[in-house]
Amino acid sequence: MTMASANNNLKQHNQQVALPVVFSGMGMAAAPCLVRSKLLLYAAIGFALGVAVTVSFLGSSSYTASTVDVLRGGALELFFPAFQTSAATENLSPDGVVRQVLPSSPPATDTGINTADAAPPPPVTSAVQVQRSPPQAVPTPATVPSHQTPPPADNVLITPPAILPPPPPPPPAAIVEQSGPANTGASRGSGNFVVVDDEELLARAASAPRAPPAGASPKVAFLFLARWDLPMMPLWEKFFEGHAGLYSVYVHTDPAFNGTDPPPRSAFFRRTIPSKEVKWGHISMVEAERRLLAHALLDDATNARFVLLSESHVPLFDLPTVHSYLVKSTQVFLESYDQPGATGRGRYSRGMRPVVSLGQWRKGSQWFEMDRALAADVVADRVYFPVFKRFCKRNCYADEHYMPTFLHVRRPEAGANRSLTWVDWSHGGPHPARFTRMEVTVDFLRWLRGGSTCSYNGETTSVCFLFARKFLPNSLTRFLRFAPKVMGFG
Repeated sequence: MTMASANNNLKQHNQQVALPVVFSGMGMAAAPCLVRSKLLLYAAIGFALGVAVTVSFLGSSSYTASTVDVLRGGALELFFPAFQTSAATENLSPDGVVRQVLPSSPPATDTGINTADAAPPPPVTSAVQVQRSPPQAVPTPATVPSHQTPPPADNVLITPPAILPPPPPPPPAAIVEQSGPANTGASRGSGNFVVVDDEELLARAASAPRAPPAGASPKVAFLFLARWDLPMMPLWEKFFEGHAGLYSVYVHTDPAFNGTDPPPRSAFFRRTIPSKEVKWGHISMVEAERRLLAHALLDDATNARFVLLSESHVPLFDLPTVHSYLVKSTQVFLESYDQPGATGRGRYSRGMRPVVSLGQWRKGSQWFEMDRALAADVVADRVYFPVFKRFCKRNCYADEHYMPTFLHVRRPEAGANRSLTWVDWSHGGPHPARFTRMEVTVDFLRWLRGGSTCSYNGETTSVCFLFARKFLPNSLTRFLRFAPKVMGFG
């Protein structure tokens, strides 16, 4: 054998020996890669199973320990190995609370206890992990199956239920007298006035005393029937100032009016009665008048005289003069006359017969003054007012006919057949003349105070009008300037 052939044989032998070594090395290198791939595959499968289990848990309205039993030993143990050691002592309540029991506690037994009747266990001082499922509306079952019976209380910490018990029922509301149905648009007023519906209010007022208490100082009740606010209030404040005990004030305004209440020292402080909407020329005006009378009768038994005023009224004399004039009068000041023609008898409806005949039909000014006995009769009327409410509509104008007709039927001898409010009707039309600031002069006021003659307690007098209307708000400054000089107050 030559040297060349020997070298070739040696190379072939080395290649044969190296080839298994190479393949063996490759196998040794490939083994870890294969294991790693399997682990990644298992991890991916486990992750997918974990996501699926989690989604199923979240999507279920409730889950119990039986669900855990089904999943035990499967993919759940792959990702939650704690289930292998503590699953037998786990208790999942239907309210979404996970109860975990210490490993040393014995398994639960079948007791059939109703959780609604079972007393809550005492708190546990040892460290126990408490978990909650995501918040969701879970209905509370009446009973809990035996496998959900809570374990002994010394090893268990039960978290409060996810759904709180219903709050206790509210205490019974105090009985409050209402001003009528909610859709009547009535206000509650601003004073300590009785708040009931009109029927109850009038019934109570009808039983009020018909005369002031013997020996009591009589008062004059000033009844303001206003559309909104009282622009002449500063003048009236001067009028009332310093004369407490001679007067009472009552205001009826639109229930939608939300003005600021005057200060406590004001005569109008908290004097707005529970009011309702009033429409011009409508029976609601008479209803408001009766409402004012009723509250004045109930509010103060010493109210002896009642005078109706508007937001455009002004006083022409000081309060002591007005008070004396009214409380000493033997008659009431209310117009009541028979007027032929379209604006008198022409407004009568034959549907009023036989309660009100055409011969009894009367007309007069809305702005009345009356004593306590007549006021009690008006609020107690259950005969004539319902007839006016039913038949006096559209062009009837109940505010000009109800009081005059009622007075003529019930107490014809009591009326002076005149009003104490001066109004200018010389221009004609459905509304009287209005007066602006420049028309208020000293001479004009003096003429209003003494430019007429009339009868008072059987004697002739020049003091016929105690009040006047309609004055616009811009005339207030003139009245405040002239009141001390001409009207005796301010």
